[in-house]
Amino acid sequence: MKFRFGFAWIMLLCAASLEGTVVPAGTILDVRLTTEASSDKPSGEAVSGVLIAPIILNGALVLPAGLRVTGMTSDASPAQAATDTTPEKPATLKIQFTRIIDAKGHEQALASVVESVDNARETVDSGGLITGITPSKTYGARLDQGIGKLANQHQALAGLLSSVKSAVVKQVDPAIDYTPGVELKLKLTDALNWSAPVAIESVPPVTPAGALAALVSAAPMRTVAQDPPSPSDITNLMFLGTAEQLQTAFQRAGWFAAAARNRSSEFETARAMIESRGYSEAPVSFLYLNGKPPDMTYEKQNNTFDKRHHIRIWLQPDQFEGRPVWMGAATHDISITFSQQKKGFTHGIDSQIDRERSKVADDLLFTGLVRAYTLAYRPGVPKDLSNATGDKLITDGKVAVIEF
Repeated sequence: MKFRFGFAWIMLLCAASLEGTVVPAGTILDVRLTTEASSDKPSGEAVSGVLIAPIILNGALVLPAGLRVTGMTSDASPAQAATDTTPEKPATLKIQFTRIIDAKGHEQALASVVESVDNARETVDSGGLITGITPSKTYGARLDQGIGKLANQHQALAGLLSSVKSAVVKQVDPAIDYTPGVELKLKLTDALNWSAPVAIESVPPVTPAGALAALVSAAPMRTVAQDPPSPSDITNLMFLGTAEQLQTAFQRAGWFAAAARNRSSEFETARAMIESRGYSEAPVSFLYLNGKPPDMTYEKQNNTFDKRHHIRIWLQPDQFEGRPVWMGAATHDISITFSQQKKGFTHGIDSQIDRERSKVADDLLFTGLVRAYTLAYRPGVPKDLSNATGDKLITDGKVAVIEF
């Protein structure tokens, strides 16, 4: 059983103080790296991270966000190209966190294993071994193979294409190289007896509650895709604050503003896919709310274009207690496929869209810039729908309201 809860749950609690609580094995900790971890460096490199979402058991906070975790790398091995006698070998790496520390210096041993790396192109096995990509199976390698086949019939043209590719596209880097900001899920392999006192002050709910309920009930619920026009993502977040407050909060949370969709950004997207890397400002497809394109779009990637967190945000005509109101639709891209219908690549999303709502809320609450928070019931939202590309949208229908 997983015992990881988002910051949203803290809003249901009073300030809590516990000591000597046992956090059971199997609990999932969300951690953000504060140091680099690389397969190209020797094993034994020091690594550290920070807990970015609290752990709550039986209605009480037991591990607050902000705790530090430390450890070191092991099983670090760089990728090796194939030779006449040996096959291609992907990079490997383990990140082993062994200590957990609070702000006052209280420190305890931690038995954990990396369960997954957020938005990563690598795979992770049950023992926490991270295995890198195989360059011969990437889009870049397929492009080289296509040029090679063309050379059998049109050698000059193949040579020209190869030169162009070399000039504009870099070779795939198969190294596992996680920079500060990359997020991991750790699973406790043994129970953690956290003996330090835990005390927090809960973020209050948005008030007045009656006025907020009326605002939420009247807010638009469904976006519309551009071509062809069809219902798509559900709005699942509401923000109360200025544009500057939203921009500052998302930037501090490690999210990037998406680039406008044009030839330049689409070319950079193609390069990222061929080079098997991320593109932090990659453009997103157009969705409309009340006939308008988004006023802001933010995303969080890692080292692949295939996966990303992202949210589109629209300014609303209403105000709440004199503050601007914004609606957001957040989903998590987890795969990419080629669409024969649209003659292009299409992302597939995690159908459990409430998880992405929690991800956005957790990240923003961790910045310390949120003044009030409410997870508001919204009547009339269907619980099981599909977006414009056919992905299921499964939700409890609630909207996270964040006041800066």
